[in-house]
Amino acid sequence: MLPVPSPIFSFVSPVYQAEGLVAELVRRLTAAGEALGSSFEIVLVDDRSTDGSWARIQALAARDPRVRGLRLSRNFGQHRAITAGLEQCRGEWVVVLDCDLQDRPEEIPALFAEAQRGYDLVLARRAGRQDAWHKKLLSRLFYRLLSYLTETPQDPAVANFGIYHRRVIAAVLAMRESIRYFPTMVRWVGFRTGYLDVTHAERAKGRSSYGLGRRLHLGLDILLANSDKPLRLTIKLGLLISSGAFLLVPITLLRYWAGQIYQPGYTSLIISIWFFSGLLLAVLGMVGLYIGKTFEQVKNRPLYIVDEEAGGH
Repeated sequence: MLPVPSPIFSFVSPVYQAEGLVAELVRRLTAAGEALGSSFEIVLVDDRSTDGSWARIQALAARDPRVRGLRLSRNFGQHRAITAGLEQCRGEWVVVLDCDLQDRPEEIPALFAEAQRGYDLVLARRAGRQDAWHKKLLSRLFYRLLSYLTETPQDPAVANFGIYHRRVIAAVLAMRESIRYFPTMVRWVGFRTGYLDVTHAERAKGRSSYGLGRRLHLGLDILLANSDKPLRLTIKLGLLISSGAFLLVPITLLRYWAGQIYQPGYTSLIISIWFFSGLLLAVLGMVGLYIGKTFEQVKNRPLYIVDEEAGGH
């Protein structure tokens, strides 16, 4: 039996709670793939949805051999689901996009045309993001903080959506850290990078699974995984406080010799104790977070576990 040739394009999308979106996603991805005029596959990774997403994926894979589905054994998170899709896909060019149709499949031919100008990857820059104002504000603040702490430029208009050559995907997959955030990993590996402004659509149905708490948790993980600058800043803070305390010693002695200190200041003493105790606990907590993430990494557990597969036979 002859081996099945690898497709030219792979469209990878993590799926979660998208029962009402999957069929439309596949229809539009199929149209985009046919517009490219080359062989393609669609890889949908169900991150253990609790609705009927997996049943829809199975039905779509049964009807079209170009559709493949993976169902993870539990909810591992969006970026580990992306990793699962990247490890299973076979295309020379890989497109990653979200399942909510805010990333428009119709932009894929334009992304590939831009890549043909000599780029290894082309990232979609979302023009006029169709998100709530508070979500856009938090995104801008987070990416500014991430840029400062990682000392690398970060663009809040760029997310997962883009087209990536196989060599870029291979480099990303070689990174086995447990904290995964696809956009920063792509920036880290480098290569010749292009950008293309695309239309950002409104969410077709439902609500985002990323609430405020989940966004903050993800943001903290990303900062810890990509920068040790918070630790360096705590060292600078400690040196600054120590320098201030050292300068206060001669001032205090001069005041004592001049008879300006009559009795110990209870209020200032208590305030100082509370302030430095809180600061010490905060620093220890930050160090503890880094140690905890290191412990998580050295356990070397699999990044994801596939429970079921559909299609691809």
